[in-house]
Amino acid sequence: MKAMGDNSVDSIVTDPPYELGFMGKSWDASGIAFNIEVWQEALRVLKPGGHLIAFSGSRTYHRMAVAIEDAGFQIRDQIMWVYGSGFPKSHNIAKALDKSLGVESEIVGYHQNPAKSIYTQGEDELSKEVPPLLPTSNEAKQWQGWGTALKPAHEPIVLARKPLIGTVAANVLTHGVGGLNIDGARVGTDEMTKTTSNGVKVSENRSMSGANFEREIIGTAIGRFPANFIHDGSDEVVALFPEATTGSAARFFYCAKASKRDRNEGLDGFDIVETQGGGGRPLENYGNDEDSQRLKKAAAAFGAIKAARANHHPTVKPTDLMRYLCRLITPPAGIVLDPFMGSGSTGKAAVLEGFDFIGIDQSAEYVEIAKARIAWAKENA
Repeated sequence: MKAMGDNSVDSIVTDPPYELGFMGKSWDASGIAFNIEVWQEALRVLKPGGHLIAFSGSRTYHRMAVAIEDAGFQIRDQIMWVYGSGFPKSHNIAKALDKSLGVESEIVGYHQNPAKSIYTQGEDELSKEVPPLLPTSNEAKQWQGWGTALKPAHEPIVLARKPLIGTVAANVLTHGVGGLNIDGARVGTDEMTKTTSNGVKVSENRSMSGANFEREIIGTAIGRFPANFIHDGSDEVVALFPEATTGSAARFFYCAKASKRDRNEGLDGFDIVETQGGGGRPLENYGNDEDSQRLKKAAAAFGAIKAARANHHPTVKPTDLMRYLCRLITPPAGIVLDPFMGSGSTGKAAVLEGFDFIGIDQSAEYVEIAKARIAWAKENA
């Protein structure tokens, strides 16, 4: 970014490291997402009034958001991306106590599906791999059912803005940014918003006898106002909403996690890497200790292992989600910057939306994947 000019980009849409040491990756434990100087550079290259969107993890969001604010950005909102496909990584305290005391926990059955905790007494090979255990020692029995973590189900996203110069109107006229594309990000609906021909909005059941409503009533299906909540459309999430079976969750934009097709479009001819599905973890990276091997077996039973992928980046965001976010904060024909490009999901999305794109990443391997995915988007935009 230091090589870029001041006020040279219209928006920043990025997925920085969450600083969790995810899958043992060094780039996810460097502290760069908390570095104020990084965000000061982002502020410098962004036009006055331009918006920044940055993902983070539920445990580390606060540190990134404070760094962004301390760099000079105004925090405008927090968007939540909610999903039902998170895999719990809780440590079984009772089992750990038995192990520390040199006691074997009691095997009471077998997990047929660890994702749904369905127990069976089957003897098939898959069931044998992930047995549910009961504590044996008195100490462990006191802590039966206790763990150390919740199932991940959301990722917070900061929405920030570079300070305006003057009023919103003046900033928009001078710099071409400063607002959110509300109509461009509305959530589709069949409901009709009625207005008079002179633009006065009216409700469907309002009396039309007044003088203000003598003109023709025009109906337009413009969609619901975008919210600071995005979900993956999964049954688990939709069921949380009242009258979910009638589609009430449609009031929010929804987007599933990145599909295999989405990840690999444009990567014909790239080497295929076997990874844990959704995690990008090479199989050889599982340790030989008991806990690592159990995690590997659980992943196998979950159907999340030996995923052959050309795009083996561990944190690929879905293109539809990134398109929505780019569209929300970028003016027509604008330039989108992603200083943590990864495998290029933001770039692919920006190109498909008709924007120009600048991406930066430290990994030459991921840059090549990103370039191929973005080239595919250019051909298919």
